Amino acid sequence: MMNKYNKFVQVGETDEKTIEQMELLCEDGRIAQGALMGDSHVGYTCPIGGVVALRNWVSPAITGYDIACGNCAIKTDMTIDDLNKKDISKIADDIAKNISFGVGLVNKTDKELMNHKLFDDHRWSELPSAAPVDDLKKLAREQLGTVGAGNHYVDVFKDEDGIIWVGVHFGSRGFGHKVCTGFISIASGAKWSGKVVTSESNPGALMHMSTWGGQAYWNMMELCGDYAYAGREWVTREVVKIIGAHEVEMVHNNHNFAWKEKQWMDDTKQVEDVIVIRKGATPAFPGQKGFVGGSMGDISVILEGAEMVPVDGAFDEYDATAPAAQMLFSTVHGAGRVMGRMQAKGKRHKKTGEWKRDPEVTQDMMDEWVKKVGIELRGGDVDESPHVYKRLPEVLKAQGDTIKVLHTLTPLIVCMAPKSNRR
Repeated sequence: MMNKYNKFVQVGETDEKTIEQMELLCEDGRIAQGALMGDSHVGYTCPIGGVVALRNWVSPAITGYDIACGNCAIKTDMTIDDLNKKDISKIADDIAKNISFGVGLVNKTDKELMNHKLFDDHRWSELPSAAPVDDLKKLAREQLGTVGAGNHYVDVFKDEDGIIWVGVHFGSRGFGHKVCTGFISIASGAKWSGKVVTSESNPGALMHMSTWGGQAYWNMMELCGDYAYAGREWVTREVVKIIGAHEVEMVHNNHNFAWKEKQWMDDTKQVEDVIVIRKGATPAFPGQKGFVGGSMGDISVILEGAEMVPVDGAFDEYDATAPAAQMLFSTVHGAGRVMGRMQAKGKRHKKTGEWKRDPEVTQDMMDEWVKKVGIELRGGDVDESPHVYKRLPEVLKAQGDTIKVLHTLTPLIVCMAPKSNRR
C-alpha cells in the first residue's frame, strides 16, 4: 500500500515520528519530491530509508555521515556441499582474524592497499585550505579495507540452489564521516571544522551546485564513493579467498549517496535532470541489481528493479503514476530497525551499575535465535540482534511489484565488530 503525503510517498509501515521527520524535511521548497521505503525509521536530518529529489541542490546532512555506505555481494563457484567439507568454524575465525572489524582500526593484512591510486586523485585538491588533507589521507589509507562497527558486517551465505555467496556492508569509514562534518559546517556558513557546526536557517545543510561548496562537496562525495567501493571489493574478494572459492559475479551498490538522474517530477509533470539523494535506500531502476541484507539471523536477497512497460518506448513515456516512478526508482537497503540501540541494550547507572533503563534484548535472547538458525557468529552485540529489526520478507513485500527477488541468501557465517569495539 502506498500512502501519499505532501511531496512524498510512503510504502509499508513506519512510525509517526519517521513520517513527521520526512514531512518537516519536505517543507523545504528546495526539495522537489520524496519517498519513504518499507524499512524507513528516524535518522539524522532525513529518515533512514528516505529518498529526495532536488533541482541542482546537494546536502551533506541528508546524504549522511557514512557517505557511500553500501553493500557488495559476490557469487562464487562454490556449493554448500563444497563448503561443508571444510571447517566452517575455522573459516569464521579466519575472517574475524584477517579482516578488521571495529572503530578506528587499520587494515591488518594488505599494506599495499595504502598505495591505492585513490590517494593520488586530483579531487583531494577540492578540500578547503582549513581541511587537514595529510591527516585525512593518513586516516583513509589506514582504514581502507576495514569494516567498522555498528550494523556493518561480512557474511557468507548459501542461495536457493546451494551456491555460496559472500556479502559485506560498510561505507567510507572515518574519512567519509570527516568529509560530511566539514561540509555541513561550510553549508552552515562556518569554516571546515572537526566538530559539526549547524545552522537553524539551513538545517538540511543544502548547497547549490553552482557554488564552490556544492561542487567541492559533490567531488569529495564521489571520491568517498570510489573509496567505499574499493574497500568493499577488497574485503569481499579477500573473504572469497579465505573460503577457497572463486568469483563468478559481483553485485555492488551504494545506499547513502547522491546521483544525477532523470526522474518524473509531479509538480511539472515531466521528466527532469535532478539530483536524487538516497539515505539508506537502494537504487532500483528497471533491471538494476542490488544486494539487500537482513539481520544476522534473517535472510538477505539479490534483487533487481522490475521492468516497466513504456507507453511509447522512451523513458519519459513511462507511466509516472506507477509505484516505481513515484518511489524514484528506489527500494530498501535492509530490514529496518524497530528499536534503538539503547532500547535494546538498556542503560546502567555509571556509579552503581544498576539499570537506569532495562534492556529489551538480552545476550541469551540473541544466542537462542542465532543457535536456532545455525549461524557461526563472530562479534556482534544485542543492539544488532535480529530482535531489533523488522523481518526482511515483510519489508520486501511492502515494496510491491517494483522489485523482483532473484536470489534468497541464507546466512551461514556472520562476522561483526566485537563488543569491545562497538562505540
